[in-house]
Amino acid sequence: MASVSPLVPVLCSTKATPRTRKNHFNGSSKGFGPKKNQKLSKTGGGLGNIVEVVQKDVEFLKAGFSKGLQWANKAFRIPEVSKSVEDLVWLRNVEDPQAKFSRFPSWPQPHYPELSGVDLFLADLKALEVYVGYYYCLAKMWTKPLPEFYDAQEVTDYFTLRPHVVALRLLEPWFLKVMGGKIIDEVFMAFASATIKFRISRISSAADEDAHKIVSDYNFGIVLKDTMLNLGPTFIKVGQSLSTRPDIIGYEISKALSELHDQIPPFPRDEAMKIIEEELGAPVKTFFSYVSEEPVAAASFGQVYKASTHEGIDVAVKVQRPNLRHVVVRDIYILRIGLGLLQKIAKRQNDLRLYADELGKGLIGELDYNLEAANALEFKLPTPFACCDAKFHKEVHSRFPFICLPKVFPHLSKKRVLTMEWLVGDSPSELISASSPESKRKLLDLVNKGVEASLVQLLETGLMHADPHPGNLRLHHLGK
Repeated sequence: MASVSPLVPVLCSTKATPRTRKNHFNGSSKGFGPKKNQKLSKTGGGLGNIVEVVQKDVEFLKAGFSKGLQWANKAFRIPEVSKSVEDLVWLRNVEDPQAKFSRFPSWPQPHYPELSGVDLFLADLKALEVYVGYYYCLAKMWTKPLPEFYDAQEVTDYFTLRPHVVALRLLEPWFLKVMGGKIIDEVFMAFASATIKFRISRISSAADEDAHKIVSDYNFGIVLKDTMLNLGPTFIKVGQSLSTRPDIIGYEISKALSELHDQIPPFPRDEAMKIIEEELGAPVKTFFSYVSEEPVAAASFGQVYKASTHEGIDVAVKVQRPNLRHVVVRDIYILRIGLGLLQKIAKRQNDLRLYADELGKGLIGELDYNLEAANALEFKLPTPFACCDAKFHKEVHSRFPFICLPKVFPHLSKKRVLTMEWLVGDSPSELISASSPESKRKLLDLVNKGVEASLVQLLETGLMHADPHPGNLRLHHLGK
C-alpha cells in the first residue's frame, strides 16, 4: 500500500526572483518591477507601456476588420456590385464605341407647319392652364364636407370623389373594422355567410317535417339578425323596423329580429366621454357628478349611461356612436346603388332608388339629437293645433294620467348628446321572460295602456311616437 507524504508548507524567500509574464505581442518576458533604464512618469505609472498596449490593440482590431471586409467582399461579391452600380450611374452600359455623333441634334420642329414654335408653346400653356383649373376645382370639391341633411345628388357627388370608401365596404371581404370592440366583416362576406348559415339550418331542420316551417323561419330570422349586427348601425336600424311588423315578415322572423333592440354591442367608454366633452364644450365632471362605468343600454345609433347632475338629479345620457353620420350615409348610398342595379336588371319602370332616399332622410334626421329633444318637448307640452282651447294648448300628452314622459334637459343636450330624466320601469322583454303571474299582470297592463296611448295619439292629439319598439317602452312603478 503506497504511503502518503505529509503536507509541508513552503515559504518563499524575500530575495527570490519575482515572477514574470509573457507578453502576448512579441513573446518576450518582462518583469513587473521597473528596470534600471526605465523612466517613470511624474504620476508614478508606466505611461509608455499603456500607449504601447493601446497601439497594439488598435492594430489587432484593424487586422480583424480587414479580414472581415475581405470575407464579405468575397461572399457577397461587393466589388462586382459596386462596379455595376457605378456603370449604371455613369451610363457606361449604353455607351457605344462605334458611335459617330459629333454634335447635338437640332431642336425638334413643330408637327403643324402652319403654326410656329411660339404658337405651339402658347397652346401648351393654355392646355396646362385648363388642366390646372380642372384639378383645382376637383380639389375644391374634395374639401366639401358630407351634407348635414340627406340630399341624393349631394351624397352622390360626395362619394363619387371617394370611390375607395365604397370599394372598401363592398369589395374587400377581409377588410376589418372595430365597432364597439367587435370586429365585423363587410357587406359581401356578411351576406355570403348569412346564405351559407341559412342553407345549413334548413338541412339540419329538415328531419322534423311538422316543425320545419317554424324552425326554418326562426333560423332565417336568427341568421338575418346576426348579419345585420355584422353590417353595422344602418342595417340594425332596418332590422329593428322590420321586427315591429310581424304581419309582413311573420312572427318567428319578427321574434328573432326583436333581439336587435337590446343586444347591440357597445362602443368604448373613453370615446363616449370624449364625445360628451366635444359637444358640451367642457369636461364631463363640469356637468355630472357621476357617470356609470358601463352603458345601461346600447342601441343602433347610440348608448345610454346613467348619470347624476351636481343638483343630485338622476339622468339618462344618450351618446351617439362615433362617426355615425358618415357610416349611415355611406350605407344608404350603397343601398341606393344596389336598388338602381336591381331596377335595371328587373326592368322596372318606377325608380327603386326612391326607397333608399326616403330611408336616408329618416335615418339622417334621427342623428340630430337637438331635433329629438325638440320633438320630446313638443310631444309632452305644446300642441300643434292652434284652434284648440287654452287648457289643451298647455298640455298634450302629459295631461293623461297613464302616460309618463321623461323630462328633457336642453342645456345638457346637443347634436350628439341627449340628457333626459331617469325613469325606472319594467321593459316588455323582462316581463315576458319572467313568466310569473305578477309579470303577466304587468304585461297585460302595459299592453292596455299602450293601446290606449296609441289611440290618444292617433285620434286626439295628432302627435305620434315614431319609434315605439319594446326598447323604448317601460311600465312605471306607479302604473304609467
